[in-house]
Formats: sequence, C-alpha cells, structure tokens
Amino acid sequence: MTKPAVAPAPRPGATEPAILRNFCIIAHIDHGKSTLADRMLQLTGVVEGRDMRAQYLDRMDIERERGITIKSQAVRLPFTPAAGPSAGRTHVLNLIDTPGHVDFTYEVSRSLAACEGAVLLVDAAQGIEAQTLANLYLALEADLHVIPVLNKIDLPSAQPDKYAAELAHIIGGDPDEVLRVSAKTGEGVAELLEHIVAEVPAPRGTADAPPRALIFDSVYDTYRGVVTYVRVVDGRLTHRDRIKMMSTGATHEMLEVGVISPDPIKAGEIGVGEVGYLITGVKEVRQSRVGDTVTSAVKGATEALSGYRHPNPMVFSGLYPIDGDDYTDLREALDKLQLNDAALAYEPETSGALGFGFRCGFLGLLHMEIVRERLEREAGLDLISTAPNVIYRVEMEDGTEHVVTNPSEYPEGKIAAVHEPVVRATVLTPKEFIGTVMDLCQTRRGSLQGMDYLSADRVEMRYELPLAEIVFDFFDQLKSRTRGYASLDYEATGEQVADLVKVDVLLHGEPVDAFSAIVHREQAYGYGVALAQKLKELIPRQQFEVPIQAAVGARIIARETIRAIRKDVLAKCYGGDITRKRKLLEKQKEGKKRMKVVGRVEVPQEAFIAALSTSDSAAGKR
Repeated sequence: MTKPAVAPAPRPGATEPAILRNFCIIAHIDHGKSTLADRMLQLTGVVEGRDMRAQYLDRMDIERERGITIKSQAVRLPFTPAAGPSAGRTHVLNLIDTPGHVDFTYEVSRSLAACEGAVLLVDAAQGIEAQTLANLYLALEADLHVIPVLNKIDLPSAQPDKYAAELAHIIGGDPDEVLRVSAKTGEGVAELLEHIVAEVPAPRGTADAPPRALIFDSVYDTYRGVVTYVRVVDGRLTHRDRIKMMSTGATHEMLEVGVISPDPIKAGEIGVGEVGYLITGVKEVRQSRVGDTVTSAVKGATEALSGYRHPNPMVFSGLYPIDGDDYTDLREALDKLQLNDAALAYEPETSGALGFGFRCGFLGLLHMEIVRERLEREAGLDLISTAPNVIYRVEMEDGTEHVVTNPSEYPEGKIAAVHEPVVRATVLTPKEFIGTVMDLCQTRRGSLQGMDYLSADRVEMRYELPLAEIVFDFFDQLKSRTRGYASLDYEATGEQVADLVKVDVLLHGEPVDAFSAIVHREQAYGYGVALAQKLKELIPRQQFEVPIQAAVGARIIARETIRAIRKDVLAKCYGGDITRKRKLLEKQKEGKKRMKVVGRVEVPQEAFIAALSTSDSAAGKR
C-alpha cells in the first residue's frame, strides 16, 4: 500500500449520503475502463497533472506490463455538476475500476456489491463482446442502475450509431440515450459524470443504527498489517472505536480509518454509503475475510450482511518451490496473497518427484499465471507449476466415489463412470467466422445450444463444452482462427459422463506422478506420443539406455528411447589381439546391464519446468 497522503485535518464527520454516488465501470478487456478512470481523476482534480500517468489505478507492475486490470481499485472523486438539478453542489463520487477478464469475474461481482450504479462501457469500433454481456447480467442481478456508454468515438473505425442501436436493443431503450465519450481525449467525460450524479441513486442506510460495513477487499502491508477496504451500509465507523468481525468474532481497535482519493487519507469517521479503509494493526491475515461484516464491539449489529457467494475453483495445479527450503516461505506468501485474492484456494500436497508443495485452485488459466507470477515477484520465490487440470468425479463399480483434483489421485480398479465439469460458453463473432467457430467447438467435444444474430453481421453462439477442453489453448485457437474478432465468456453449468482415462509416464519402468494426466480416450495416444518425444529431448543421456513409455493402465501406447552414453573403452588399445578388445567390450556390456538393473533416472528440474510449462498456452496471451 502506498504511503498515506497527509490530509489538512481529519474530517469532522461522515459525508451526507444524499451527495454520495457509488458506481463502477464494467466492460470487456481493452474497451477503455482504466483510461476512462484516468480522465475522471484528471477532470475532478484529485491527481495533479505532473503526477498523472496512464493506467493510474493499476498499481501492480504486472498490471501495467500486461495492460490489464487484475485488482479492482476504489477512488473518491469530488465533482460539482455545471448543469442539471444538482448544478453548483459538490458531490462525492466513489469510483471502482474493475477487471475485464473472465477469470476475474469474482473480483467484479464483489465490486458491484459496493455500488448503486454501473457504467457499461463498449468500444465504438468493436461493439458488444461476450464479457460485456456477462458483466451486464451481473449488474442487473445486483439491481444496479446501468448507464450505457460508447467509448473510443475518436477512432477512424468507430461506428457509434450502429453499436448504440445494438446496445439499446440489448438493454432496452433508445439509441439516443447511449452516451458517447472518448476516454483518450476526454470528450464527453464531464457529461458522463453529470449523468452519473443525476441518474445513479444515492446510497440508502440507517445512520443511527448499529454500524455494519461489508469487507469487499483486503491487502497486506508489511509495516501496518492488514488494510481492510469496506463499504458502510448502516451507522458509522469512528477512529479509535472497537470493532468486531462478525464471522470470526474477533475484536480490534481501529488505529486508522479513512478514504482513498486516490491515496489513503485519514478521516475522523466514515458513514452510510461511504467506501473507505480500516487499519487495526492486525498481522494475522485470516482475521479479515472478504465478505465478512464489520460492526461495533459494543452494542453492535446482530444480523450480518449477506456477503458473497464464494467462487468454486475451476482449474487445479500444483505449485512447488524449486528449492525445498522455501516451502515455509511459499505457505506464508499464499496466506498473504489469499487475503488480497479471495478466489484463490490451496492445500498442502507432496509429490515423489517434486517434493513438498501446494495444490492450488484457480478460476482459470490466466488467474493461475497471475498468481504464480505474483508469488515469484512479491515473495521472491522460484516455483514449478504442474500441468493444470479440472475436478473429476469417479464412480467405482463397488459403489464408492472419488473426487479427483490431481491425476495421482485417480483410483485403480474397475471404474463405472467418470464425470467431468461442463460449461456454457458464449462466443460472439462476425458472421463470416461461424463455420470456423463451429469446427473448433466440435473438435473440442462441444454441442451447439443456440445461435442468435445481435445485428446483421454479428452472431452470438452458445455451446456446451467440457471445461478441460477450454482451459488449455481454446482461447488462443479461437482468437487465431477468427483473426482476433471473436470473444469468449463461460460459466459452469454442471457435469457429464465422459470416456476418460489416465495416461501415466514411465521412466525406466517407474511411473513419474508429476507427468500423469487425465484425458479423453481418443486423445490419449496423441498426448502420450507428444509427451514422450518432449521428454526425450529434455532428459539428458544416462550411462544406460532409458525407455520413456506412456501407458493407459497396463497398456503401453507410446515409447521413446534415450540412447546410452557410450564410453570408448578401446581408446588405449593400440593393436594387439582382437580377443583383448572383445573382453573389454563384454566387460562394458555386463556393467551396463548391472547398472540398468539398479540404475535410477535423474530428471533435472529444467526438464520438469519445460515439460510442465504452460507459458506458451492461452493464458499468457489473453
């Protein structure tokens, strides 16, 4: 967390709810949310021109490098409308900038709970995308006032009239009601802020009731402990009050309370509808859970707020430190990261090949890449991540059931049925790519559920697909086959029975659990051949011949052989009897045979990293 800005003096009291407006910006990736937030910061004067930089609210280096928003950020903006019924009266706007990627939908849903309004931003050159629709449905579920806005109207390829009609058709309304802005030039941003003041309802709550505040985010600060971000629903939270966390029952003294504008500013108290932060000096990261309710320790509220529906992990992967001594550091780093990323789940596990590590659950492949990168940067760790896989439910013929999150847990014996998770995927694409998308989805075992034309040249296609087929390179393939025009969104819908098998990799006859995978029977041969070839290139030659085998049960489906290193035992023989040479070669042969019996294949860490690497998959390129 950045160093708090020094306020002129603590504010005497909380802001009157009537002049508060809480809103967020939701959109598909790269439609200009962060740039619009930048213009709002400049227009309201909370950031001076000399301090301004692009993507101001994207605080992490990884966000700025990738050009994506990963964490929602709240900021308080003072704004005085020049027109309308509220003209001349200064209002306080709480803006929350949200991520646009499908893997961070949970981050968006938490932000929506802190707002009364949402700016639905659509690129005037690209139109509505799949994640735009997903975010719109989230906003409508949360009963927010939605303001449709077209961005990037300054682009030569912009078609504002066409996409305003498309947006009005989906939301319901008149195309003339769709606002038009350019976040890059600042055109129309002041009118948008005036519209927010006029249209978004003020927060409702009871000022004299016992305080209740919803925790929508937390972050760990090395010097100050856990910093908790809250939205006050009822009552007020005052500096030096004793507060209670309703789910854990823990009580703390508030050492600091304040607002973010855009740096933390101390305040005397925060009241109904305000978004702010609390610091209690607590170092224990489990004391501040996202979705918990904060109330007063004395005469506090008895009924907690509804909180959030906790997300279920969709993709699992093992994270192991390359240096085994870093295991404790990895556990502490995961604890701190989970405070800031409530969608992350993990539990300890061990691997014969990789040692001690953690089985981690993620919302998607990009989420997995970001978590691993944050752990490596923020905690200075070197990690190996195993191949990602989804949850399977295996029914045995004797009636027992097994939940498999790791291929090494796949049961032996007679299997009656294997259930795999399925998702409902929505693909938005120009009409000329319909055949291409259909071909891709059918090769990934998808079934078409429906198709609608959003306009004369854009189609929404709905497919039911196995999640395992999506998490590897589906997104990459979709983008390359449609020249980047198609967009994807998906949500879990249940599970289906599938013909799945476990592919084991044997090195010198011994199975290596880290390389095992669960795949569809039809794809087992291709997977086995590809992995065996990859390992042949990665594992160094030994003193003896090493067979690499891929097997399904007891049946070998693919094999590669690493030839033995041959020492020239005849180097010192300068002529002489041939029998002497034969004796030396026979002795070498016997030694190799004995070594083959007792020899153990050493697989270098580089081979594990390269074979299990997902860096060239869809995640890094989304």
